[in-house]
Amino acid sequence: MPPSFAVRSPGRPGFAEGQAPTPRPPAAKIELKAGDHVVYPTHGVGTVQGIETIEAAGMELQMIVVTFDENRMTLRVPVNKVPTAGLRKLFTQKEFDAAIDTLKGRARIKRTMWSRRAQEYEAKINSGDPIQIAEVVRDLQRNAGQPDQSFSERQIYEQALERLAAEYAAIEKIDKLTASDRLVAFAKAS
Repeated sequence: MPPSFAVRSPGRPGFAEGQAPTPRPPAAKIELKAGDHVVYPTHGVGTVQGIETIEAAGMELQMIVVTFDENRMTLRVPVNKVPTAGLRKLFTQKEFDAAIDTLKGRARIKRTMWSRRAQEYEAKINSGDPIQIAEVVRDLQRNAGQPDQSFSERQIYEQALERLAAEYAAIEKIDKLTASDRLVAFAKAS
């Protein structure tokens, strides 16, 4: 007799609803100049060095040059691709307050396998959205001091906290360690 296969439907255990967060709509055109701090979703906070023109395939392209000091990396993004690449200016203090409110909330840990939750957390971190990154920090913060936290949980937690602290430090004009300590205090205060 052939094995039978159950079809899982939304709302039932095992159904992977919305694994990755929905992509944000393209942002409006932003004006950038040398010295501006910007956020690139998969790399975090960087500094605009300027705009340069390069020739590729017989065409001249204007590129925004962004450096990431922590990684010693330079990124060049075509000016016409900035909105779709996800490059954005730092959040304002008022916008970032929503991320802090998220940190102060209650942890919402799904009862799914860790591998699936880890993928969701990675997608949230790479979204570049401070509110989604704050959700990761909040959800994994609760387990930070417990001995049963796995190495991969700790790594994802630290990656999310580092990414969030980098933007918070740039907004508040403080060092990253102080920003990280403040964010942890916000999360523990709830």
